[in-house]
Parts: sequence; C-alpha cells; structure tokens
Amino acid sequence: MEERREFPAFPYEPYSIQLDFMNSLYHSLTKGGVAMLESPTGTGKTLSIICSALQWLLDRKQQQKTECESPLNLSGKQEDHLGAEDEPDWMRNFVINKDTKSPEKKTKKKKQLGFDKRFDRNGKREIVRDLITNGSGKEEDTEIEKVNNLMAKHEVEGMDEEEFLVEEYESEDENGGQSKRKGGGVSVNSSSEEEKDEDSMEDEEEEARPKIYFCSRTHSQLSQFVKELRKTKFAGEVKVVCLGSRKNFCINQEVLKLGNPTQINERCLELQKNRKKENSKISKTKNIGAVGRARRSKTSSGCPMLRNHKRGKEFRSEVSQQGPVDIEDLVQIGRDLKTCPYYGSRSLVHTADLVVLPYQSLLSKSSRESLGLSLKDSVVIIDEAHNLADSLVSMYDSKITLSQLELVHSNLESYFIRFRNLLGPGNRRYIQIIIVLTRAFLQALGNENCQSKFDPVYNAEGSKSGFDSSMSINEFLFTHNIDNINLFKLLRYIEESNIIHKVCGYGHKLALSEEVSALKNDDKSSHDESPLSGFRALVNILLSLTNRDGDGRIIISRTRPKCPKQQGGYLKYVMLTGERIFSEVLNEAHAVILAGGTLQPIEETKERLFPWLPPDQLHLFSCGHIIPPENILPIVVSQGPSRHSFDFSYSARSSSITIQELGLLVSNLVNVVPEGMVIFFSSFDYEGQVYDAWKELGIIGRIMKRKRIFREPRKSTDVEIVLKEYKETIDALSHSSSKQDPGSRNGAILLAIVGGKVSEGINFSDGMGRCIVMVGLPYPSPADIELMERIKHIEGFDTSSGKNTKFQAPKSWYSGDAQAGLDILKSCKHRGKQYYENLCMKAVNQSIGRAIRHINDYAAILLVDTRYTFDASERSSSHSTNKLPQWIKNRLVSATKNYGELHRLLHQFFKFHKGKEDKE
Repeated sequence: MEERREFPAFPYEPYSIQLDFMNSLYHSLTKGGVAMLESPTGTGKTLSIICSALQWLLDRKQQQKTECESPLNLSGKQEDHLGAEDEPDWMRNFVINKDTKSPEKKTKKKKQLGFDKRFDRNGKREIVRDLITNGSGKEEDTEIEKVNNLMAKHEVEGMDEEEFLVEEYESEDENGGQSKRKGGGVSVNSSSEEEKDEDSMEDEEEEARPKIYFCSRTHSQLSQFVKELRKTKFAGEVKVVCLGSRKNFCINQEVLKLGNPTQINERCLELQKNRKKENSKISKTKNIGAVGRARRSKTSSGCPMLRNHKRGKEFRSEVSQQGPVDIEDLVQIGRDLKTCPYYGSRSLVHTADLVVLPYQSLLSKSSRESLGLSLKDSVVIIDEAHNLADSLVSMYDSKITLSQLELVHSNLESYFIRFRNLLGPGNRRYIQIIIVLTRAFLQALGNENCQSKFDPVYNAEGSKSGFDSSMSINEFLFTHNIDNINLFKLLRYIEESNIIHKVCGYGHKLALSEEVSALKNDDKSSHDESPLSGFRALVNILLSLTNRDGDGRIIISRTRPKCPKQQGGYLKYVMLTGERIFSEVLNEAHAVILAGGTLQPIEETKERLFPWLPPDQLHLFSCGHIIPPENILPIVVSQGPSRHSFDFSYSARSSSITIQELGLLVSNLVNVVPEGMVIFFSSFDYEGQVYDAWKELGIIGRIMKRKRIFREPRKSTDVEIVLKEYKETIDALSHSSSKQDPGSRNGAILLAIVGGKVSEGINFSDGMGRCIVMVGLPYPSPADIELMERIKHIEGFDTSSGKNTKFQAPKSWYSGDAQAGLDILKSCKHRGKQYYENLCMKAVNQSIGRAIRHINDYAAILLVDTRYTFDASERSSSHSTNKLPQWIKNRLVSATKNYGELHRLLHQFFKFHKGKEDKE
C-alpha cells in the first residue's frame, strides 16, 4: 500500500481527485520509469503537477543531503555543459572550463574531418579516396568528371571576392588532421582575455541536480505554468529558468522584423559567424600591434545585444532576484538591460532546479546538446502529451522543394566556376560531391536538365511519374547511385567549413548584380527563394539520410503545383516511428511523466513511443472530473428528424440526403440549445461542402433566425478575431431573448474543424460551448501517403521481438488515391487498424473536451453518426465509444429512438441548469 501524502503547498483546499493525482505523480517520481497521468482540463492539473513534483524535488534534495554530508565529486560535470557552436563568447566563457580540451582530443576531432591538404596550385584535382568509392575501393568518378568538364570551360578572373573563399584544410593522413587556417589557427571562443577573467568566479557554480524539466507544446502554455508556480511557496524556494525560441526571445529589431522563425534563426547564427570571423581578425591584428584598431572594429560585427559582456552578468543577476519569470518577463529584462534574453536564459540552465521549455527543445538530441541539457538523474514532465508522438516524429521530418534544389545547384555551380582553381583539393572534392548530390535529387524529381541513366519515373514499388511515391533510404540511395558517399564526413565538412555562408554570400553578390542589370533592362524578375534556406533544407535532407533504413521513408512528390508560387515537386523524409528517439530520453532520465487532460486512447501513444515496454512497467492514472454527473449530457445521435440514419463514412458523407438531414437536425437544435453551439467537421473541404449545400437549401437562413453563424477561418491568424466576435455575439444575444419574444436570436453557432486551431487550443467555457456537436468519426484521409507508410510500419512491428518486419501492402498506391489507402487498411490485421482508429478517437476527445472548463460549467455533447451506437451489454473493448474519456463514457446515452426523445432530453437538461442559475 503506497503511503498517502499531503501537499501543504497547494494554495487552495484541494479536491479529492487533485490529491489522488498529486499522490500518483509523487509515487511515480519516486519509483522512476514511465507514467501516464490523465486529469481532465478544468481540474487544476497544472497546479497539481507543480505542488507534487516540486515537493518531490525538495524531498529528494534533502534526502541526498542527509545521506551524503560530504560534497559530491564534481569532476565529471564538464560533459553536461553547453556545447553549441552558435553561442556568443560570453556564454561560452560562463560555462565551466568548456574549452580546456586536451590537444589529443582536438587533434582527434580534426582528424575525423578527412580534409586533404595536398594543394596543387595549378588546380589539379586530388581525391579523398575514402569519400566516394565503389565496393571494391575503385574511384567512382563519372559524375565528378562531368562537373570538372563543365567547370574547366571557365577561367578565373581577378581575385576581388577573397572574402567568399573557403579556408584551406589538411587531410587526416598528415599532421594529425589539423586544419591549415590562414592566420595561424586562432581560437574564436573568446574576444578578449579580460572577458575570460570576469567569469572565473562564476564558473565555479555547481550544477543543480536532480532537475525537473517541464515541457509543453506552446509558449503560452509555458507562461501559464509559470503564473501558476508563482501562486505557491515554491516560487521562492527553487531556481527556475524558462527557455524558448529565438523568435519569442529576440530583441534585435533588425533580425526580428524578418518574421519567419527559420529566417530569424539563420540571421542570428549568421551574426554569430560574423562575430567569430571578426574575433579572428582582432587576434591577428593584435599580433602586429594594432590592438586599439582591432577593438574598435569589434563593435561593427555580430549582434549589438551580445557585445557587452557585463550586461549578460547583470541579466543573470536580475533574473535570479525576480524569481520565476516567463518569456515575456525575460524579454522585458533583456530590453531594459539591452542584452540578449535568448542566450541569457540559456546561461541560467546550469544552476536551475526547474527548467521550463517547449518539448521540441528537449526531445531533439541536437537541441539538448546545444542548450546544455543533461537528463541524467533528472525528471521529465511532458504536459499536453496527446500531441507528443506527432511532434516527436515531425521534428525529424525534412523537406526540400524542387525550386530550392534548383537554386542551391545554381549557386554551387556559380561558386565552383569562380573559385575552382583557388580551392584546395579537399574543398574542391567536397563541393563537387554536394553538386553531385543536388543533381541526383533533381533527377529524382524529374528535372529535365539533370537526367541520368537512372530513370526516376518508377520507384522500387512501381509508382508512376506525376504522383507521390515512397522509398526506403537504402532504395533511394542505390537507385540514384549515391550510396557510396560518406554522408557523415560530408555533413561534418559542411558544418566546419562555413561553406554554406561562403556560397550564399557569393550568390547574393551575383544576384544583386543581376537585379541591377534587370532594372536597367526593365526586367521585372525577382528572387523569392532564399539560397540560405535552401541550403538548410539540403543539410536536413542529408542528415535524414543518415538515419536507420527502417526508421523512415523518402517521399518523392512530382505532382503539379497547386499555386503559382510552388514550382512543383519535393523530396521529403518522413520519420515513421519515435520509439528509438524517445528511448534516448527514457534511458537517460530518472523518470518520464506524460500528462494531459485527455490521453485516451492511451494505446496510440504507447504504440508510437514505447511499444516494447511491458504493461507492468507503465504506470497509468486517470482521475474523474470535478463536475457533478448532471453537468454533462453526452448522447449518440444515430438519426435525424426525418428518421434518416446518419452515416458520415468516407464513401457516404457526400450524400445530399445525409447533408440535408444534418441541416434539419441543426435547425431544430438551435431552438432548444441556449447561447453558443460548436459543430465540428472532419475537414475544411467537407465543412465548405455542407455549408454551400445548406445555403442552397435555405437551411442557413433558418438557422440564422435563431443563432448567428461563424466559420473557422483557414488562416490561423484570423481565428482570434472570429472567436472574439463569436463570444461578443453570445454575450449580447443570449440574454436578450425573452418570453415576450421567444423567436428572437439566442446566441451563435461556430462551424469548426477537427484538428484545426479551435479543436486544439481554445476553451469554450460557459456560454461559448453549451452544446458540442461532433459530425461523424473524423478518420484521417486514407489518401495521405505519409500516414499509410506509418500504418504499414506499425502493422509490421513484432512486440515479442521488438523488431519491425516489412508489411506487405496489397499494391502500390499514389497520393489522392483514397481507395488504395482503404485497401491497405483492410489488409491490416490488428495493430495498423487499431492505430488508425485511435487517431480518430484522439481527435474526437480533443474536440469535445473543449466544453467543460470548471466545476460549475455544463454542456451537452452530441456524437452524430450511427457508428457511435452500441449495445451496452455487447460493446467490445475495441468499440470507438470505449476510447472516450471515462467521465464522458460513464454518462453516455447510447442512442435515442427518434429526434423527439433527443429534443426532450436536451430541453430537460438546459431547463434544469437554467433553474439553478436563476436561484443563484
């Protein structure tokens, strides 16, 4: 029997379910391993997590202190320090002894690069033999020769673009593989010896262990967590830091105005590169006695928010004094001190007890290393975990479009033409290889100028040109004859050599000269694409190709563009499973907690993240809702007012009779439901089809007599405007209807989309959601090639061996072919089909869970489809309604005999609550 604890830090008198939740979380943290904790939204879940987890943290620290009176050995702590190459100088110096690597380690790192130092000043090509070879070790130079023949036609002109020239490198087989840098190999880890000395005292701070990492999906949810934390006594007892993206933290207006998160990241990194380059110049000028001039030149480079090292120290001090602060507070402190809050917050991770961050930042191994996050002996709590599996695999997806490839290829060739005879053999070789790869990718997409003997019209499964097709990594590499390229070495070269910025810088100069020429000739050509973003996309694709063959698939899309801005086609790597990635977190952390308002169906998350985990090693907890049972009325609606059965399956939902019957149902509901109604449709396309049909039938006009209609906009930035107007309409109209005028408007109705902005992050408390209508079962489209690849992967997973065996689909299929997708689903025996159904019910649960938000709230929930109907005595565990949250399932009315009975139940429900409100 587990010991039951009290949690005095809880700022209010806790409900019994809150105590149950906190005890379950505390015991899960003590035991370690994996736990899934479900507490419906509106039950104080966030506050319960804070009070339980931080109580455990303080108890654990006290226990450690008692068990070990002597100080811990801190000799091994260097492994957890910030390791990002993009950090500013003062950040690097703040971390303990970061650059005190032995010469042997530095030599080893450079040796791995594989650069060839043998420089032929006449431009003679030399080969890094282990980079491109066939199985016998013989050089495979067919494509390279093509590149050389092309480049040999161009003579190098005067050297007025030296800044774009890549530095020379030596090979791994001579001088230990150290780089041969012009200027003597200057370290760029610090801009001055003075700055090193200023942090020497702070460097002695010990890292806080264990830590708690609290993750959620959005920055607004993280801010809400910090606000709840401030309500407790823990606000003054633990050190807290909030991490976020550059877009949310940046205070450099010149960078921030770029708007796009990717461009902001790129510009920030570019400024850091500029700073490093300038530091190198400073050191060189110091060597010749021009110290003063060097220091003056320093101020013209890098980001202005990172120049003053002392302000970085002031930032850390100010944050520590203020206690728990959210992203907005950190940004304001950064503005006041004129120093970067993004890097400033990162410098606080080392000593923090609680780190609050988006879960993408924690789940990505490269992000963890960049941010200096050590999960050893620590706790990871992931809130809103119903989205975890999707977010995890999407983080490792990568995509490059045909237009990006063409731009990258063009920039590379232009650069190589210009600098070929001035590059060392190592640089020449690697640049040629990148050109070969971009050619192969262009060929895969059917680019007419990059055809080869490998016909990309058919893939390994026989997919026809013009459609989406998929291949495994190995199939893709072998088909396009690039399987003999060492991608690991190539990626290391791209990272170390700064080749991307050199090529983009030169390309930018050429583009400017072309634009000037175009203006002179009245040519209105424009360059919408960014070469830098194209190169980033290329690097991501190359990185994806280093994954295990069975972890993902390459999607080759050669379909025609749907809008003028698209230039047709793309390559995309789709990660099929997150189990290996998530296992890295599980193996390192002491405990991992998945929390959420609705985690049902739990099988969906388990299948995708830890299918190998035995049931007895997964702790599950689900508490009820704080609302009384009479505050919710869930009903299955199998037929409409005309007794026509509701079947919204993929093949039947477009029936004019079905759409009309749904319209008649809604026309009747608006007369009995007060205030706000939200109707969820499976997609924007289907909602548009239904709305247009209702308008033609005159149903829209009938509905509008009682409730004003709003529609969820496709553009997410417009959602807040529509919701604001929706709420204002309800507030204005709901109470204007009186007994003297019973036919007047009594609120509003919102047509929303499952999986849209409204279904995920919006709360329809009180009058905004008195009735939630779910139209059909929102199964994902069977024409989604990425989804079908994932289903085939899951269907082939063997739980006994923990391995994936190839699932034999009935036939190859193409994007847009829904019937072929349905054939794949029919061929699934169990796991794939269950996963598909679980995705559907997860979407249902997220949508209908928007209504009840606090203890006095009430709402009716209508599940409109005959497939929701069940016989209570015969309902199997796999039935869709068994995957509803327990607090809804327990009150579910399985079916009504006719619309009259439905109307009566709704009338009694709302009359009862209207009476309660009048008494209050």
